[in-house]
Amino acid sequence: MPDLYVGIMSGTSLDGIDIALVDFPAPRQARLIDACCIPFPTPVYQALLALCSPGADEIRLAGLAGQNWARLAAKGVNQLLEKNTLSPDQVIAIGSHGQTVRHHPELGFSAQIGAPALLAELTGISVVSDFRSRDLAAGGEGAPLVPAFHDWLLRSPTQARTLVNIGGFANLTVLEPDKPIIGFDSGPGNVLLDYWVQLHQSRPYDSGGEWARTGTVSTALLQAMLEDPYFQRNGPKSTGREYFHAAWLEQKLGMLATQPSPADVQATLVELTARSVAQAVQHSARRTEQVYICGGGARNQLLVERLQGLLDPLPVATTAELGIDPDWMEAIAFAWLAWRCVERLPGNQPDVTGARGPRILGAHYPA
Repeated sequence: MPDLYVGIMSGTSLDGIDIALVDFPAPRQARLIDACCIPFPTPVYQALLALCSPGADEIRLAGLAGQNWARLAAKGVNQLLEKNTLSPDQVIAIGSHGQTVRHHPELGFSAQIGAPALLAELTGISVVSDFRSRDLAAGGEGAPLVPAFHDWLLRSPTQARTLVNIGGFANLTVLEPDKPIIGFDSGPGNVLLDYWVQLHQSRPYDSGGEWARTGTVSTALLQAMLEDPYFQRNGPKSTGREYFHAAWLEQKLGMLATQPSPADVQATLVELTARSVAQAVQHSARRTEQVYICGGGARNQLLVERLQGLLDPLPVATTAELGIDPDWMEAIAFAWLAWRCVERLPGNQPDVTGARGPRILGAHYPA
């Protein structure tokens, strides 16, 4: 009988809950059986977004939002099991990242909501959650966590690879034969792009980067953004909406003598993501032979084109070439993290997070 796990991930893009049904049939093998995405209804999206910055009555609102998140996640899990003619007792555990609402590694904490006990109750499946706390307690950043999965699954004995996961934020995993892993958040991915298109066009995202194509990159704005100290820091490092947010962008715009058009700002934000990723690859992955992209950013054709241009002649492709659908990489990773916890195996990579050593990650809520 296969070792079935469910991985649940909803990232900083706040576009919905990704759910993956996964089997681990052999050492260093992960098989995606099926997956789905449950979009956030507008009230849930608005409540989660509001919790990403300080506000009134936060504890009550976080409790309610976490329950709503768990109900949506449970709905998706139950639908996935029904579609695949599976019962809850055939799944060993759910790995639930929950929804990050604050990430402050400099203060030693990272907060995710998602009511894991309620999720266990509604699905009848044990839930593993709270993956960041143990790494933070050991002096780490608690993030990024997915590079450890990349290392386990995708390290090659002959090819130097860099994986770039572009969600709300972008993170790199550098895998070189016979060398320790390197991984860190390079900076914004889609988070500022989505904010800007929502503000000016009332759309959730700029599909394929088509609106950005109508603009021209503002050299002055790009320079102002790239001068931010975050881009000069070496890893381990991680970031989130606490650092790169609307006020950060508005502050950079306020430094300019002439304001670019909204479309020009969108084009410049694409360039910011592409440049910050490319600079990180060129600085930290000089031996890389191939770059593989995953996450929602892999669907932004303009962003992918800019990465290809900036990294030329280095080949750039999606992780589909490695047999992993780029849309489900993170959800699969959290199924893996649940498997690691159940098997009492470390789930972090100290070289990535800066923790004092390997640690078993996650809190277990039995069914």
